[in-house]
Amino acid sequence: MLQGYPGGRYCEDVPSDNTSPPDAPAEHDVPAEQAVPQTLRIAYVPGVTPGKWIRRWEERMPDIPLEAFMHDGGAGVEAVRGGSADMAFVRLPIERDGLSVIPLYGEQPVVVAPKGHEISVFEEVALADLEQEAFLDVSALGGPEAALAVVAAGAGLVILPMSVARHFNVKDTVARRLTGAPGTEIALVWPADSTNEVLEEFIGIVRGRTAQSSRQPSAQPAKVKKEPKPDRRGSGTRKAPKVAQRYAPNPDKGRGKGSRKKGKR
Repeated sequence: MLQGYPGGRYCEDVPSDNTSPPDAPAEHDVPAEQAVPQTLRIAYVPGVTPGKWIRRWEERMPDIPLEAFMHDGGAGVEAVRGGSADMAFVRLPIERDGLSVIPLYGEQPVVVAPKGHEISVFEEVALADLEQEAFLDVSALGGPEAALAVVAAGAGLVILPMSVARHFNVKDTVARRLTGAPGTEIALVWPADSTNEVLEEFIGIVRGRTAQSSRQPSAQPAKVKKEPKPDRRGSGTRKAPKVAQRYAPNPDKGRGKGSRKKGKR
Protein backbone atom coordinates (compact mmCIF):
# COMPACT_ATOMS: atom_id res chain seq x y z
CA MET A 1 0.00 0.00 0.00
CA LEU A 2 1.27 3.48 -0.84
CA GLN A 3 0.84 6.30 1.60
CA GLY A 4 1.82 9.90 1.19
CA TYR A 5 4.35 11.83 3.21
CA PRO A 6 4.37 15.61 3.49
CA GLY A 7 6.04 17.08 0.42
CA GLY A 8 4.52 14.61 -2.03
CA ARG A 9 6.86 11.75 -1.29
CA TYR A 10 5.67 8.19 -0.91
CA CYS A 11 6.84 5.12 0.93
CA GLU A 12 5.82 1.52 0.36
CA ASP A 13 4.41 -0.82 3.02
CA VAL A 14 3.97 1.72 5.79
CA PRO A 15 1.52 0.31 8.36
CA SER A 16 -1.76 2.21 8.53
CA ASP A 17 -1.88 2.14 12.35
CA ASN A 18 0.41 3.91 14.76
CA THR A 19 2.02 0.81 16.26
CA SER A 20 5.76 0.97 16.59
CA PRO A 21 7.94 -1.69 14.98
CA PRO A 22 9.42 -4.28 17.32
CA ASP A 23 12.53 -3.09 19.09
CA ALA A 24 15.87 -4.40 17.88
CA PRO A 25 17.44 -6.90 20.26
CA ALA A 26 19.62 -5.25 22.85
CA GLU A 27 23.30 -6.08 23.04
CA HIS A 28 22.86 -7.85 26.34
CA ASP A 29 20.14 -10.12 24.94
CA VAL A 30 22.71 -12.60 23.70
CA PRO A 31 22.08 -16.35 23.76
CA ALA A 32 23.77 -18.12 26.64
CA GLU A 33 25.94 -20.19 24.32
CA GLN A 34 27.46 -16.98 22.88
CA ALA A 35 28.27 -15.41 26.27
CA VAL A 36 31.86 -14.79 27.30
CA PRO A 37 33.21 -17.85 29.18
CA GLN A 38 33.33 -17.59 32.95
CA THR A 39 36.70 -16.93 34.59
CA LEU A 40 37.65 -19.09 37.57
CA ARG A 41 39.46 -16.95 40.18
CA ILE A 42 41.69 -18.77 42.68
CA ALA A 43 43.48 -17.18 45.65
CA TYR A 44 46.26 -18.95 47.57
CA VAL A 45 48.50 -18.38 50.59
CA PRO A 46 52.30 -18.17 50.36
CA GLY A 47 53.80 -21.64 50.28
CA VAL A 48 51.11 -23.15 48.06
CA THR A 49 52.27 -23.85 44.51
CA PRO A 50 49.15 -24.19 42.35
CA GLY A 51 51.05 -24.42 39.05
CA LYS A 52 50.41 -28.15 38.50
CA TRP A 53 46.66 -27.71 39.04
CA ILE A 54 46.54 -24.68 36.75
CA ARG A 55 48.28 -26.62 33.96
CA ARG A 56 45.80 -29.48 34.25
CA TRP A 57 42.92 -27.01 34.21
CA GLU A 58 44.21 -25.39 31.02
CA GLU A 59 44.48 -28.81 29.38
CA ARG A 60 40.97 -29.93 30.33
CA MET A 61 39.04 -26.64 30.32
CA PRO A 62 40.62 -24.38 27.68
CA ASP A 63 37.40 -22.39 27.22
CA ILE A 64 37.31 -21.18 30.85
CA PRO A 65 40.32 -19.07 31.85
CA LEU A 66 41.78 -19.40 35.35
CA GLU A 67 43.25 -16.46 37.26
CA ALA A 68 45.37 -17.21 40.34
CA PHE A 69 46.74 -14.66 42.78
CA MET A 70 48.61 -14.94 46.07
CA HIS A 71 47.15 -13.52 49.28
CA ASP A 72 48.51 -13.34 52.80
CA GLY A 73 47.02 -15.11 55.78
CA GLY A 74 43.27 -14.85 56.35
CA ALA A 75 42.78 -12.45 53.46
CA GLY A 76 42.01 -15.44 51.23
CA VAL A 77 38.92 -16.31 53.23
CA GLU A 78 37.81 -12.69 53.05
CA ALA A 79 38.38 -12.71 49.28
CA VAL A 80 36.03 -15.68 48.96
CA ARG A 81 33.43 -14.15 51.27
CA GLY A 82 33.65 -10.80 49.49
CA GLY A 83 33.37 -12.30 46.00
CA SER A 84 36.78 -11.32 44.61
CA ALA A 85 37.78 -15.01 44.50
CA ASP A 86 35.70 -18.07 43.66
CA MET A 87 37.90 -20.45 45.65
CA ALA A 88 40.98 -20.16 47.85
CA PHE A 89 43.80 -22.27 49.23
CA VAL A 90 44.01 -21.29 52.90
CA ARG A 91 45.95 -22.34 55.97
CA LEU A 92 43.82 -23.81 58.74
CA PRO A 93 42.33 -23.03 61.18
CA ILE A 94 39.77 -20.59 59.79
CA GLU A 95 36.20 -19.56 60.54
CA ARG A 96 34.20 -22.11 58.50
CA ASP A 97 30.75 -20.56 58.76
CA GLY A 98 29.19 -20.39 55.27
CA LEU A 99 32.13 -22.12 53.60
CA SER A 100 32.74 -25.53 52.10
CA VAL A 101 36.15 -26.78 53.26
CA ILE A 102 38.26 -29.65 51.92
CA PRO A 103 41.48 -30.31 53.91
CA LEU A 104 44.24 -31.27 51.48
CA TYR A 105 47.62 -31.87 53.14
CA GLY A 106 49.70 -31.09 56.23
CA GLU A 107 52.82 -28.94 56.35
CA GLN A 108 56.12 -29.53 58.15
CA PRO A 109 57.01 -26.77 60.66
CA VAL A 110 60.51 -25.29 60.76
CA VAL A 111 62.29 -22.89 63.06
CA VAL A 112 64.08 -19.98 61.39
CA ALA A 113 67.03 -18.31 63.08
CA PRO A 114 69.71 -15.79 62.07
CA LYS A 115 72.63 -17.16 60.09
CA GLY A 116 75.30 -18.56 62.42
CA HIS A 117 72.83 -19.58 65.12
CA GLU A 118 73.66 -22.82 66.93
CA ILE A 119 70.69 -24.65 65.35
CA SER A 120 72.53 -24.55 62.01
CA VAL A 121 74.67 -27.54 63.08
CA PHE A 122 71.60 -29.79 63.37
CA GLU A 123 69.30 -31.27 60.74
CA GLU A 124 66.27 -30.97 63.01
CA VAL A 125 65.57 -29.38 66.36
CA ALA A 126 63.11 -30.23 69.16
CA LEU A 127 60.86 -27.44 70.35
CA ALA A 128 61.66 -28.39 73.97
CA ASP A 129 65.33 -27.53 73.35
CA LEU A 130 64.45 -23.94 72.41
CA GLU A 131 62.75 -22.87 75.63
CA GLN A 132 65.32 -20.14 76.29
CA GLU A 133 64.96 -18.59 72.83
CA ALA A 134 62.91 -15.49 72.04
CA PHE A 135 60.20 -16.20 69.47
CA LEU A 136 58.64 -13.45 67.37
CA ASP A 137 54.95 -13.01 66.58
CA VAL A 138 54.68 -13.33 62.80
CA SER A 139 51.24 -11.71 62.58
CA ALA A 140 52.25 -8.75 64.76
CA LEU A 141 55.23 -8.09 62.48
CA GLY A 142 53.06 -7.89 59.35
CA GLY A 143 53.44 -11.39 57.91
CA PRO A 144 56.13 -13.96 57.15
CA GLU A 145 58.32 -11.84 54.88
CA ALA A 146 58.56 -8.96 57.34
CA ALA A 147 59.12 -11.36 60.24
CA LEU A 148 61.99 -13.08 58.42
CA ALA A 149 63.65 -9.73 57.84
CA VAL A 150 63.54 -9.13 61.60
CA VAL A 151 65.01 -12.60 62.21
CA ALA A 152 67.86 -11.85 59.79
CA ALA A 153 68.67 -8.80 61.92
CA GLY A 154 69.15 -11.09 64.95
CA ALA A 155 66.07 -10.05 66.93
CA GLY A 156 64.70 -13.55 67.51
CA LEU A 157 63.37 -16.78 65.99
CA VAL A 158 60.12 -17.65 64.22
CA ILE A 159 58.24 -20.86 63.54
CA LEU A 160 56.83 -21.18 60.03
CA PRO A 161 55.66 -23.87 57.64
CA MET A 162 58.62 -25.15 55.63
CA SER A 163 56.95 -24.15 52.36
CA VAL A 164 56.66 -20.52 53.54
CA ALA A 165 60.29 -20.33 54.65
CA ARG A 166 61.39 -21.70 51.28
CA HIS A 167 59.10 -19.36 49.39
CA PHE A 168 60.55 -16.16 50.86
CA ASN A 169 64.11 -17.50 51.39
CA VAL A 170 65.35 -14.37 53.16
CA LYS A 171 69.10 -13.91 53.10
CA ASP A 172 71.11 -14.36 56.33
CA THR A 173 68.62 -16.81 57.85
CA VAL A 174 68.74 -20.55 58.46
CA ALA A 175 65.78 -22.93 58.77
CA ARG A 176 65.68 -26.36 60.41
CA ARG A 177 62.95 -28.96 60.78
CA LEU A 178 61.12 -28.60 64.09
CA THR A 179 59.77 -31.54 66.09
CA GLY A 180 57.29 -31.35 68.93
CA ALA A 181 55.44 -28.40 67.39
CA PRO A 182 51.94 -28.57 65.90
CA GLY A 183 51.88 -28.59 62.13
CA THR A 184 49.67 -26.60 59.80
CA GLU A 185 47.23 -27.77 57.14
CA ILE A 186 46.26 -26.45 53.71
CA ALA A 187 42.61 -26.57 52.66
CA LEU A 188 40.53 -25.55 49.65
CA VAL A 189 37.52 -23.37 50.47
CA TRP A 190 34.61 -21.82 48.55
CA PRO A 191 31.14 -20.45 49.41
CA ALA A 192 28.83 -23.26 50.47
CA ASP A 193 25.93 -21.89 48.43
CA SER A 194 27.75 -21.49 45.11
CA THR A 195 28.81 -25.00 44.15
CA ASN A 196 28.56 -25.59 40.39
CA GLU A 197 30.12 -27.74 37.67
CA VAL A 198 33.06 -25.36 37.19
CA LEU A 199 34.02 -25.54 40.87
CA GLU A 200 33.44 -29.30 40.93
CA GLU A 201 35.81 -29.67 37.99
CA PHE A 202 38.59 -27.82 39.83
CA ILE A 203 37.95 -29.79 43.03
CA GLY A 204 38.40 -33.01 41.06
CA ILE A 205 41.68 -31.76 39.59
CA VAL A 206 43.04 -30.84 43.02
CA ARG A 207 42.02 -34.24 44.38
CA GLY A 208 43.84 -35.99 41.56
CA ARG A 209 40.93 -37.31 39.55
CA THR A 210 41.75 -38.15 35.96
CA ALA A 211 40.02 -36.52 33.00
CA GLN A 212 38.10 -39.78 32.42
CA SER A 213 36.85 -40.04 36.01
CA SER A 214 33.10 -40.58 36.22
CA ARG A 215 32.98 -37.93 38.97
CA GLN A 216 34.33 -35.17 36.71
CA PRO A 217 31.57 -33.02 35.11
CA SER A 218 33.64 -32.66 31.92
CA ALA A 219 33.73 -36.46 31.52
CA GLN A 220 29.97 -36.86 31.49
CA PRO A 221 28.77 -37.81 27.98
CA ALA A 222 26.34 -35.46 26.30
CA LYS A 223 22.84 -36.85 26.12
CA VAL A 224 21.96 -37.57 22.51
CA LYS A 225 18.34 -37.91 21.53
CA LYS A 226 17.76 -41.27 19.87
CA GLU A 227 16.36 -41.22 16.37
CA PRO A 228 13.14 -43.18 15.87
CA LYS A 229 13.58 -46.55 14.24
CA PRO A 230 12.60 -46.62 10.55
CA ASP A 231 9.33 -48.35 9.60
CA ARG A 232 10.42 -51.44 7.70
CA ARG A 233 6.91 -52.76 7.10
CA GLY A 234 6.42 -50.79 3.90
CA SER A 235 3.13 -49.50 2.44
CA GLY A 236 2.51 -52.07 -0.34
CA THR A 237 0.34 -55.22 -0.23
CA ARG A 238 2.06 -58.01 1.54
CA LYS A 239 2.70 -60.98 -0.74
CA ALA A 240 1.85 -64.50 0.36
CA PRO A 241 4.89 -66.67 0.92
CA LYS A 242 5.77 -69.10 -1.80
CA VAL A 243 5.01 -72.74 -1.03
CA ALA A 244 7.42 -75.43 -2.14
CA GLN A 245 6.09 -77.90 -4.78
CA ARG A 246 6.34 -80.86 -2.49
CA TYR A 247 3.85 -79.25 -0.20
CA ALA A 248 1.26 -78.57 -2.97
CA PRO A 249 -2.22 -80.01 -2.28
CA ASN A 250 -2.88 -83.52 -3.69
CA PRO A 251 -5.87 -83.40 -6.12
CA ASP A 252 -6.65 -87.10 -5.54
CA LYS A 253 -6.70 -86.82 -1.77
CA GLY A 254 -10.09 -87.86 -0.35
CA ARG A 255 -11.66 -89.16 -3.60
CA GLY A 256 -11.12 -92.86 -2.97
CA LYS A 257 -9.49 -95.47 -5.16
CA GLY A 258 -10.33 -95.23 -8.87
CA SER A 259 -12.34 -92.06 -8.44
CA ARG A 260 -10.21 -90.03 -10.89
CA LYS A 261 -11.80 -89.79 -14.31
CA LYS A 262 -9.78 -90.97 -17.21
CA GLY A 263 -9.42 -88.59 -20.03
CA LYS A 264 -7.39 -88.06 -23.11
CA ARG A 265 -3.72 -87.65 -22.64
